[in-house]
Amino acid sequence: MTEEAKLRELICVLAKSMFDRGLTGGSTGNISARTSDGGLLVSPTGTSFGRLDPAKLSRFDACGTLISGDEPTKEMPLHTAFYDTRSTAGAVVHLHSCHSVALSMMPDVDAENFLPHLTPYGIMKLSRVKLLPFFMPGDPAMGDAVRGLAGKRSAVMLANHGPIVAGKDIEAACNAVEELEDTAKLAMLTRGLSPRALSDAQVKEVITKFNVEWEA
Repeated sequence: MTEEAKLRELICVLAKSMFDRGLTGGSTGNISARTSDGGLLVSPTGTSFGRLDPAKLSRFDACGTLISGDEPTKEMPLHTAFYDTRSTAGAVVHLHSCHSVALSMMPDVDAENFLPHLTPYGIMKLSRVKLLPFFMPGDPAMGDAVRGLAGKRSAVMLANHGPIVAGKDIEAACNAVEELEDTAKLAMLTRGLSPRALSDAQVKEVITKFNVEWEA
């Protein structure tokens, strides 16, 4: 099996795992990964994470031209914005995960630091998550908003829509977006209960110990 064939299989396996655990439902969500030649493999538009076909993934060459597979997700501008602004991005995942979407609707969330510091793992895997405003699905302005961050964030939350996360490879991106949803779930479960979050000193210690990229 070639390297690309293995990557195609891995994308579909990880997508199905997230679908099976209810992290994104129906035909929602999209996923992409860099190929060794600088191209991209992308989930096609209107497809379910539970039933992706490795042979039908949209294949782009290094110049951004679709060369095989089905029509790509209509949210390609989100993906290309991360790849174009973050040199370390090897994969991008976008979900419609319920708890993170619910948290994005709350009136008192911090747009510059969307996730509360309830555990060290959200900090380690995601750093600071930027909450972006609501955009109509497929609006290219979503990509413009990500580009406006100039590569300083690996994860953003689209209000009333869902998270999108870039990682060094497909497994890292999937792990990070799952951590985002888990942290949002904790935030919603403990909302109004005055949970004991990490202190500023503890957050700084996590950032230092695990060399977290922390954009002020």
